[in-house]
Amino acid sequence: MKKIVVFCGSSLGFNPIYKEAAIALGNYFVNNNIGLVYGGGKIGMMGVVADTILAKKGEVIGVIPKLLEKEEVVHADVEEMIVCKNMSERKVIMSKLIDGYITLPGGFGTLDELFEALTLNQLHIEKKPVGLLNIKGFFDATLQQLDRMVVDGYLKPENRKLLLVAESVEELMQKMNNYDPPRVSHVINKVVS
Repeated sequence: MKKIVVFCGSSLGFNPIYKEAAIALGNYFVNNNIGLVYGGGKIGMMGVVADTILAKKGEVIGVIPKLLEKEEVVHADVEEMIVCKNMSERKVIMSKLIDGYITLPGGFGTLDELFEALTLNQLHIEKKPVGLLNIKGFFDATLQQLDRMVVDGYLKPENRKLLLVAESVEELMQKMNNYDPPRVSHVINKVVS
């Protein structure tokens, strides 16, 4: 994988372990020649990942909607900053640039981006690995919800497997590098007929 998009919060959260994970991911990218594509901000988790990579002269591409292109938000040190019309266009641009997705802790926007990536893969529009770094069990409740969706017939077990989950950067990257996308079927099958 040459470029990976990282979805994460514009806040740091209250536990420093999340910031440490963002730094670890940034260092992994630099050490393995992986370019970062991200939301273009200088604040929160996204700012930490970008700063870590920029400090070591790694590749960083920001994609930011015009409405967020404010001086206090946009990362001035990112040389390749793509300004787009809106959040929807941002996701399309990111998708075209990357080979995989990683999600770190964040809020509504982070979950929105994660689930859109999963949906694109479920519909076979994309065949890219979607990784979730489950730091200190941050996403445990989300994963329980996905399991409940399988049990209650709203999510096929094979689509549940589209989400690659790990607690460490190294384990997650190993799963992403070994990802084998499901075969495309001609008809989108419903979970329950």
